[in-house]
Amino acid sequence: MADRVTVIGWDGSPLTDAARSALAAATLVAGAAHHLALPEVPAAAERIRLGSLGLAARRIAAHRGTAVVLADGDPGFFGVVRTLRAPEFGLEVEVVPAVSSVAAAFARAGMPWDDAQVVVAHRRTLRRAVNVCRAHAKVAVLTSPGAGPAELGLLLEGVHRTFVICEELGTEREQVTIVTSDKAADHSWRDPNVVIVIGGPVASAEGGGWIAGRDPGAGPRGWALPAEAYGGGFGEGETEVLRAAQLARLGPRVGDLVWDIGSGSGAFAAEAARHGAAVIAVDRDPNACARTMDSARRFGVQLQIVCGTAPHILENLAEPDVVRVGGGGAPVVSAVADRRPQRIVTHAATRDAAELIGRDLTEHGYHVECALLQSVELDTRAWTEKERSVAFLLTGLLPDRDR
Repeated sequence: MADRVTVIGWDGSPLTDAARSALAAATLVAGAAHHLALPEVPAAAERIRLGSLGLAARRIAAHRGTAVVLADGDPGFFGVVRTLRAPEFGLEVEVVPAVSSVAAAFARAGMPWDDAQVVVAHRRTLRRAVNVCRAHAKVAVLTSPGAGPAELGLLLEGVHRTFVICEELGTEREQVTIVTSDKAADHSWRDPNVVIVIGGPVASAEGGGWIAGRDPGAGPRGWALPAEAYGGGFGEGETEVLRAAQLARLGPRVGDLVWDIGSGSGAFAAEAARHGAAVIAVDRDPNACARTMDSARRFGVQLQIVCGTAPHILENLAEPDVVRVGGGGAPVVSAVADRRPQRIVTHAATRDAAELIGRDLTEHGYHVECALLQSVELDTRAWTEKERSVAFLLTGLLPDRDR
């Protein structure tokens, strides 16, 4: 095992005395090509180009001597420190920090970033990173080859965002470019880069916030709020009890893309967005689309609203994780199941309609659950019945994808 492992963050500024001292004593140095070219790297030291962090960590663990790892930005923020400290390698490390690339990017943009979401985009997480950009007004994306500004822009089709693209921060080739998301794919961008994605109203709390990123307590307390919270007038299938059950069964979360088909008042779409998910709300009625937009503004959430008739309008939408079908019946549910989301939730007014939908979901390979929901609203002044609603709640779970 290496006698000593020092991780040095590098932000383009001159190395500190502590970093120079660690490098001078190093018998092994690991880093990217531009790190290994630094004049402070000892000529006699073994050099490792960082590709697979796991393989590099194994070589460092097996090294007899003093090791130094060079990394861009803050190595403890989505960086190499996590890998090196993993139990299987048994390494204890000392860290010489630097300004993170996210902090540097926001500094170049002259913007605060305590209210920003920060995500890592690589080939496996690109889609989820894009969904965060759909759902939130300010996001910093740490990109990678094949998951950079161009790919972000392509996957955000239909959603307007502004990109602040910071290339090669801290180097002589540093460049900051501002483009709209639809133009990002028209350029070639140099790695490494950080993309600040801005869209919709960005409102900072007076005097600053109290928690980094999205405030989980923003908005009114509670879920499945009554009609009055949305300006009144719910349509069929939008009762509080049914909506609460639908939200519970779908479990929308940060990084998900939710389809809300037959959005009506926008109540479900707004509440799914309050959970941090990206939401595409679909309705054939222009008045319903306008109400959904009003609900989004009322609760300060980001929604993509598509006015059109399902199932045809669904063909060109981005792939969903979970879907609520609020209208359209079995044909729409069948078209949604063809897209293979992890979960589908819908409702039916009769048992026959529920059985038809359930059989179709089963034929598509979904595990189907059904519950009869009955709710009775009481006037608590006289404890008399005001309103009664009954619905069959159906949930389709895709066994090989649901998690």
